[in-house]
Amino acid sequence: MTRRESKFRVAAAFAGLTTLGMTACGPSSLTAPTLHVDVDTPALRAAKAQAHIPTCTEPTASGEVQRHGLPAITLPCLGGGPSVDLAKLRGPMVITFWASWCGPCRRELPIFERFAQEYAGRVAVVGIDYNDVNPAAALDLARKSGVHFPLLADTETAVRQKGGLPVSLLPTLAFLDADGVLSVWHDEDGNETGRVRALEIESIDELRQLAAEHLGAAALKPMSPSPTTQSPTTDPAGTSEDSP
Repeated sequence: MTRRESKFRVAAAFAGLTTLGMTACGPSSLTAPTLHVDVDTPALRAAKAQAHIPTCTEPTASGEVQRHGLPAITLPCLGGGPSVDLAKLRGPMVITFWASWCGPCRRELPIFERFAQEYAGRVAVVGIDYNDVNPAAALDLARKSGVHFPLLADTETAVRQKGGLPVSLLPTLAFLDADGVLSVWHDEDGNETGRVRALEIESIDELRQLAAEHLGAAALKPMSPSPTTQSPTTDPAGTSEDSP
């Protein structure tokens, strides 16, 4: 089966899609949970600090909803921190939707962390803990996976229920470019039913390739240091190469 990505254009186009997931996971239905889940408690803040997971930062963009961008929905920061208006986010950015109950997500998270470290300062990585009523388990999974990128929480599936994003099964992967244009990556079965299945990222090479396709190869190129700010290198003895 050929893997395809769908440029997110009109939310309504996805509203009637039925979902199928052989490698994906999900509860019997991804409808909003009926109970309120508090993702910011003293215990969760302590767990987040212990795991060295960075807090969320408020985006600086205007917040105007882009035609093909993220919806104007504000999500809380998992384990405490500023809430984030998704419409203000700008890329290049990789967004992974995951949950503590999702088996494939457990395998994926270390790959996203490796990508985040490799492309720090060039491509941001953000995780959205999705349809998960156990934030403590989510933070514990993030800790065990070595995650050190910001994590938001969408316990009520707002990005789908209110924002119309086609997040039906997990894991789901999205790319946000520098102009705020969103691509949601999934696989279509190619028949008349138009079903969508979520797909698991299996390697760092696969994630690199997808990021290059959807964010542009230039976003992944190493940044050239400025000649005026480049620090001198040091030898193993700690002596600067510029020293006499």
